[in-house]
Amino acid sequence: MSKKLSKQINRTVAYSSDSKQINVLDTRFYRRHKEYYPSVSSILQYYPKGKFFEDWIKGNGFNSDVIAAKAANEGTQTHNAIEDFLAGKEIKWLDDNDNTKYPLDVWRMILKFAEFWNTYKPELIEKEYHVFSDVHKYAGTIDLIIKLFDKLWLIDIKTSNSLHTINDLQLASYAVAWNETHDTPIEETGILWLKSSARSEKKNGTKIQGRGWELRTIGNIESNFKIFQNVYEIFKIENPYQKPMTENIPVSVKMEK
Repeated sequence: MSKKLSKQINRTVAYSSDSKQINVLDTRFYRRHKEYYPSVSSILQYYPKGKFFEDWIKGNGFNSDVIAAKAANEGTQTHNAIEDFLAGKEIKWLDDNDNTKYPLDVWRMILKFAEFWNTYKPELIEKEYHVFSDVHKYAGTIDLIIKLFDKLWLIDIKTSNSLHTINDLQLASYAVAWNETHDTPIEETGILWLKSSARSEKKNGTKIQGRGWELRTIGNIESNFKIFQNVYEIFKIENPYQKPMTENIPVSVKMEK
């Protein structure tokens, strides 16, 4: 297990008073040392979506919001099931009354993740782990940190129909933040894509994949991070006041007498 460089850096997943994720409206921030760091996902909204995305919006019109919401819900269900799987729980498709607990597409992705994990048996280091960069002033949440083939991997789980350059930038920013606060650096970064078109396992061992899934490594971290920094500069121009609109939200309420 990698140790922290400084005792002042607490495990951010603990949600201490010094480090909280704040979800207000559609903007995500992380609180750190009384500052608000924008999330990587918020920053990368300013990366150009490309002509394919624009054509998709035009072609689907009002239905695009419905499709996007469905995809987001599938992703949430899959990630939650994977968390339970990694906690040692048995994941079942049917409940006690033989009703399905997950849509078929979600269950297929859960099975693909289980196949990856049970086939390659990586060592779990962290899951849903919050990282931050005090140098560059941003934060984010890593899906998985694992030991695989004697290397430390940073893994992002994707349930989308396609992958984009933005995914590489996201992983690079997470790797830089991790390396800033840990003495054991990330050696490999990859996307575990659960809707891949891969047809079967590569028999020659050149790729980590199975039927409908693959672990795709990203390009050079340094070059991808430079692009991320350029996008961040655009974000700063468009968001000069980087803090949530509402800072204090109670977590409970009751009728006053």
